[in-house]
Amino acid sequence: MSRSACSRFFSLILFLILAACGGGGTSNPSASSGSHTVPADSGPPAQPGSPTIPKDPEGPASPGSGTPPPPPSDPNNGGTETPGGNTPPPAGDTHSVIQRENAKTANDGVTDQWEIAGRNYASNHEIEGYASATSVNRGESIRLYVNTVDPEYTISIYRIGWYGGKGARLVAGPIRRTGVRQPEPSFDAENKLVECDWTDPYVLHVPANADDPTDWASGFYLAKLTASGGKQSYIIFVVRDDASHSALLFQSSVTTYAAYNNWGGYSLYGVDGIDGKQAYKLSFNRPYRNPQRPYAGKGAGEFLTWEINMARFLERAGYDVSYSTNIDTHRAPADLLRHRAFLSVGHDEYWTRSMRDAMEAARDHGVNLGFFGANTGYWQVRLENGSNGQPYRTMVAYKYDTFAKDPMYKTDPAQSTYLWREAPINRPEASLVGVMYEYNSLDGDMVMADCPQWICAGTALRPGSVLKGMLGYEVDSIAPSSPPGIVLLASSPYSGCSAGDCRAHTTYYTAPSGAGVFGSGSMNWNWGLDAYNDGAHGNRETAEVKTITHNILQHFIKP
Repeated sequence: MSRSACSRFFSLILFLILAACGGGGTSNPSASSGSHTVPADSGPPAQPGSPTIPKDPEGPASPGSGTPPPPPSDPNNGGTETPGGNTPPPAGDTHSVIQRENAKTANDGVTDQWEIAGRNYASNHEIEGYASATSVNRGESIRLYVNTVDPEYTISIYRIGWYGGKGARLVAGPIRRTGVRQPEPSFDAENKLVECDWTDPYVLHVPANADDPTDWASGFYLAKLTASGGKQSYIIFVVRDDASHSALLFQSSVTTYAAYNNWGGYSLYGVDGIDGKQAYKLSFNRPYRNPQRPYAGKGAGEFLTWEINMARFLERAGYDVSYSTNIDTHRAPADLLRHRAFLSVGHDEYWTRSMRDAMEAARDHGVNLGFFGANTGYWQVRLENGSNGQPYRTMVAYKYDTFAKDPMYKTDPAQSTYLWREAPINRPEASLVGVMYEYNSLDGDMVMADCPQWICAGTALRPGSVLKGMLGYEVDSIAPSSPPGIVLLASSPYSGCSAGDCRAHTTYYTAPSGAGVFGSGSMNWNWGLDAYNDGAHGNRETAEVKTITHNILQHFIKP
């Protein structure tokens, strides 16, 4: 979004916000197939935090350094509660890995001490790090690279879930290490590519205990780095289970993490770049630092903004879910076919052609799709090797400079890094998602339209009912390319667009294969599922949003 749009949005809630806005990206959109379109690519409202088969996790890892030490008991944790609480139990397996994992207690490392307080965040690079891959399969290794000005530091690794409301379980650490001041990154001035080549990693071997699938179960993991001086930051990675046939597959949108990461001076948004310049190539070989997210994401990319809310919701209810990233969707597209439903959550804005093809193929083979976000699949990008030859470590996106600078535009224009809905790509997002990006910046209410009985069962919702605070930050609408027979679950008016009747939409359609496709059309939907990290707005956790989501997921996973 533009800086002026950001200012207009924040002026509505500035008195509630404890963390300042870092500004949004600028853009120069061409005409789109939707009406009254304005530039996308914005950050969310700043908010205070409390803080397949191929075995290669994005390239080879060095030999393992052994299994990490077991976590200590947490004396601050007084116990746990039964996962799910009063939420509907999931269909199918009543003893899923997720239920067993979330039933663990303080004796197993369950704790609320995983969060980084704002005052402790290493905002001046006192300690920071990155992982050698965005995900790692059980039984493989991943390298954690750390830079710090302090002589010593520790690594404590947490699996994120519900855990009776505590939010995490300590699975390794604290691991004590000698501090290293890492070399300066390399810099490609033409593409504004900043890439690290750090040394002395901690090599984490993730066990694959066939007798206990909860031993490093698939999920989101945060490695909390604590320097001897007290400053902290995260390294984030996903543990996959490539042998899993879980009912749900939750995809983390790490390409969007990369797009907004301006560590070293450049992201895909000139407003966050040195001298207002944007990068054309971005490396995953660097820490995450995002001025458009609370406390710059604290090293966890966009995870703490939207994705964590869905993860907590799913694990609280005990759904049979496993986790991956969209790099894995690109790398192993057929893996989507091993699940009944695929979930894209939050801000899944940047797709490769392989990612888009994988989702379309899954839908056409009967895999249900849930798009719990907005501005989904807006830009096409490509992936290249890192300078060390490791695959999928560089993301390429020329965006509005595509026609002048992208070499692929002349040789294979369909793979140009441009808008999916525009020529030369001509694959509008709505033809898959049901809706596509229409507007920012919003923070408003969702208005129900024609909600089928099975979707709104257990609620008193009817046409005209309002879901407060569920509209924003970016929103989507139906388009001429939306599939036939699509149902408008919500049609929400908003102001600010150039047309007279501005409406955002939440939709559902059934593909010829029988697969269902849900599009929330709003990022705020995830805040209705769980109240984590929404302190700037008050608790938006909403019974109706949770019930609708349960109804859709139950339908998705039924045999």
